[in-house]
Amino acid sequence: MRPGGSYFDSARSFGSIRGGHLDCCVLGGMQVDAQGSLANWMIPGKKVAGMGGAMDLVHGAKRVVVMLTHFAKDGTCKLMERCTWPLTGVGVVTTVVTDLGVFEPTGKAFRVAKLAEGIERGDLGLPDTLLA
Repeated sequence: MRPGGSYFDSARSFGSIRGGHLDCCVLGGMQVDAQGSLANWMIPGKKVAGMGGAMDLVHGAKRVVVMLTHFAKDGTCKLMERCTWPLTGVGVVTTVVTDLGVFEPTGKAFRVAKLAEGIERGDLGLPDTLLA
């Protein structure tokens, strides 16, 4: 282990998370909506083991960054007006990072913070009403 590093058991880990001691968490997602809500634990109709610590993380961290591919396998955009799958957290996401860019939910749309090289707003698969 490098100097300054540490490790601890899961009880202390969840104590840190639930106690609001995390400045930022980065986790994966399946859908994020313009209100900053996140769906990342269940696809309806599929067998799942549970949501794990994601719900604790999104409610315990001061800043929540979600990383995901911009489009699902069926070609639909994972950034949407409202999530259609069960939510992990409502209004918790501060930043979304996809393979096409960096976005910030504003409550009504997504602010484009940065686009990947060669990507234009028209490539995002979002209506203009969802882009700020």
